[in-house]
Amino acid sequence: MRTTAVITGAATGIGRALAEALHARGARLILADVNADALAETATRLDATACTTDVADPDAMAALAEKAPRANLICLNAGIVGAALGAPWEVPPDDWDRVFAVNVSGVVNGLRAFVPRLLAAGESAHVLITGSLAGLTVFPGGGAYGPSKHAVVALAQHAAMVLADTPVSVSMICPALVATGMSAEGEDPADVAEQALRTIDDGVFAAAPENWQRTVVTQTTNLVAGRQPTPPVPAD
Repeated sequence: MRTTAVITGAATGIGRALAEALHARGARLILADVNADALAETATRLDATACTTDVADPDAMAALAEKAPRANLICLNAGIVGAALGAPWEVPPDDWDRVFAVNVSGVVNGLRAFVPRLLAAGESAHVLITGSLAGLTVFPGGGAYGPSKHAVVALAQHAAMVLADTPVSVSMICPALVATGMSAEGEDPADVAEQALRTIDDGVFAAAPENWQRTVVTQTTNLVAGRQPTPPVPAD
């Protein structure tokens, strides 16, 4: 069966790379983003349907689902860093609200809009969620972004458990720094997109950078042992 994919945050970065990778695989694409101009350029280039959408708006996500009744791959990718990157008490209330609205509510709204439809269809389908290394471990600073991605990781796990005995599967990517609109440095978004699609191909739940896995485990071990937290450090 040909893949029909919905991708949020598709105008730039990982979302655009996912669209390009899926286009190369012959998928039909419904691309969503709040940036209408960049979205239109990407959609035109990839012969995709563009839907200007604010993922933080549940009605907008419901409307997106209405426009994609045959979708069987839902990529809940949209995310923002936020303007303030300091300690929790240094982040203004509106920054907390907007980061959580996009990063967390965007995933919740996507699940609410699409999962019941996928279950009703009774056919094999997949939900791919873009998490972050910042959702697996804790870095000093970073503002609201890290806490929001911890919530995303929990949502992905929750959804996967609930859907375990259904035709709808869930996977998640947790990349480290990626060269997107959020950062001028980092991994190539195309490589991250390929890693994301491999989670589907290989049937694994999550993909995280190998050189950061040890420190994720160390932080968790220290937490359950009651030790004071320390910043994560990648392996050499």
